[in-house]
Amino acid sequence: HTPALPPLAAPPRRLFIARAVAAGASVAATAAVGYGTATTLRGPTVKRVTIPLAKLPRAAHGFRIAVVSDIHLGPILGRAHTRRIVETINRTDPDLVAIVGDLVDGSVADLAPAAEPLRELRSRHGAYFVTGNHEYYSGAAQWVDHVRELGIHPLENARTELPGFDLAGINDLAGATEHAGPDYDLALGGRDPARAVVLMAHQPVTIHDTVRHGVDLQLSGHTHGGQMWPFTYVAAATNPTVAGLERYGDTQLYVTRGAGAWGPPVRLGAPPDITVVELASVRA
Repeated sequence: HTPALPPLAAPPRRLFIARAVAAGASVAATAAVGYGTATTLRGPTVKRVTIPLAKLPRAAHGFRIAVVSDIHLGPILGRAHTRRIVETINRTDPDLVAIVGDLVDGSVADLAPAAEPLRELRSRHGAYFVTGNHEYYSGAAQWVDHVRELGIHPLENARTELPGFDLAGINDLAGATEHAGPDYDLALGGRDPARAVVLMAHQPVTIHDTVRHGVDLQLSGHTHGGQMWPFTYVAAATNPTVAGLERYGDTQLYVTRGAGAWGPPVRLGAPPDITVVELASVRA
């Protein structure tokens, strides 16, 4: 007769633990991605930072700049995303709005409706824009024209005099492929060096050139604060400052984490922000 088969061995304890850990990790990853997506789609929170500038006159003490970068309008982050950002900025009642590049991921033809709420930005001294690298993947010249139609002032290697300081802007480094890269001499040439100058520049990596040109404060984005692991390591390796305020010689650099997301709309450990930079006079 056929001998009875031995009973099936219970799976080893190690296999059970490995499967349990894998299942737990999968649940945790799913939850983290869900949380990161919700964080992005909920829109940016407002950060506030006070930055003293040695050359700022007492009359300009307390001047508030709403700094927003990396909005990344596209197929996922569309018109509702823009409206949330505009409403958040307007609630801060800023003196000026600085849009520091990477506004879009796509053409004017595709994304003009998504950008339309930018027309509603409100501030005492207007809204200004500089290109980021993604503008050069999306038709930078057309976007510069379109931004102007929305009532926003592009600063293409240019500057403007404001009460108490100069505001300048340089094109993104990616513009060099179109013979339209950053030009500090064009942006800063002939200015009064006794006046403070605030420079809008998308990528923090330009800070060393900025220091050489005697700029008081550079406002940047680009890094997304790392956006999510493991990109945090990439951001830290390729940018002098990933987020927040740091000093380089006599120049200060402030990097916002940005208001949108690139690629998957997921942020972990680097929530989106709009930063209200309040300039302070040391003479006040």
